[in-house]
Amino acid sequence: MTNQKQGKRKIAIVGSAYPLRGGGIATFNERMAKAFMDNGDEVKIYTFSLQYPSILFPGKTQYSEEAAPEDLDIEVMVNSINPLNWIKVGRYLKKLAPDLVILRYWIPFMGPCLGTISKIVRKNKKTKVIAITDNVIPHEKKPGDTLLSKYFVKNVDAFITMSKSVLNDLNQFDTVKPRKYTPHPLYDNFGEIILKETAKEQLSLEKNTNYILFFGFIRDYKGLDILLEAFADKQLRDLPVKLLIAGEFYSKPDKYMEIIKKHKLEEHIVLRTDFIPNTDVHKYFCASDVVVQPYKTATQSGITQVAYHFNKPMITTNVGGLSELIPNEKVGYVVNTDQQEIADAIYKFYDLNMEVEFSANAAEEKKKYSWEVFVENLLQTYVSI
Repeated sequence: MTNQKQGKRKIAIVGSAYPLRGGGIATFNERMAKAFMDNGDEVKIYTFSLQYPSILFPGKTQYSEEAAPEDLDIEVMVNSINPLNWIKVGRYLKKLAPDLVILRYWIPFMGPCLGTISKIVRKNKKTKVIAITDNVIPHEKKPGDTLLSKYFVKNVDAFITMSKSVLNDLNQFDTVKPRKYTPHPLYDNFGEIILKETAKEQLSLEKNTNYILFFGFIRDYKGLDILLEAFADKQLRDLPVKLLIAGEFYSKPDKYMEIIKKHKLEEHIVLRTDFIPNTDVHKYFCASDVVVQPYKTATQSGITQVAYHFNKPMITTNVGGLSELIPNEKVGYVVNTDQQEIADAIYKFYDLNMEVEFSANAAEEKKKYSWEVFVENLLQTYVSI
């Protein structure tokens, strides 16, 4: 660390964490807490007693079945839909008076809750509030989104974004407050790299088949339908390659199943569409040759940083901030959101035997995305407030 490591700060993180199950945001927040602790700061996470009402949650359960993370101070406190709770939490943190509150903002639905907490906390004239804004304009828009984000943005001191597109989106709500772009750091907490053969065996996959990985919650904007259409391409059907789909459906599965049936892809697809626990993530990445992200829209993606941790090549679409992190023809291929371009990129990857070269480049490229850099950039923003 540089000169940002001066004294012990008291930091409160307000956002998803255990006992809510992993997923990207909870895992990120827990890893971020450890990064600040490594920096010498005192950190506590305040997570949700209710994150989403069940009617708004598309998965099977919001709660983890895994063991609690070690060495983290996590308190269940925040109810996303109860205004009386927002006031209570805000007053509690105002009185506690940490040096810094970090809020995680990923959908406008959280604007009233987190914005109100922040508004109250800042009244102590000591605590500074920084929002890590995954999105201020959501992928899947709903009426009222702009008003909710406007309320939230008004009530915090500064912003960290992990893609340049979100940095630009902030200008629609504020052009004055400090903000800084810093790339999404590595997800390096999913275990060590294991041999591909071992991973395949542990997942009961065919040892002589190559696997392309689509990983993560399945939402419409992530473009699995485009990838399935691409995978029906004849040039791919003739390869000993299967598409491994690992992640829970967060949108209706019907249209994806129809594409599989239409193109008779059943023998070419492996569906693992239950929630993937953190302890199994490494197996899916290590079993695969390349990770494909065929997103229709995006800001940044944590999947990229999991792939980097495991030195995996990537094929991604040129949307949002994805291409900022994946140098074309160095770590993988960046293509348009087009099924033929995706199919051609997959075929090219295998035809030219690019796995070894791209993997070596990924191992080098990932050095840019350390947690130390992320913490330093956030703390530079903190001292600028």
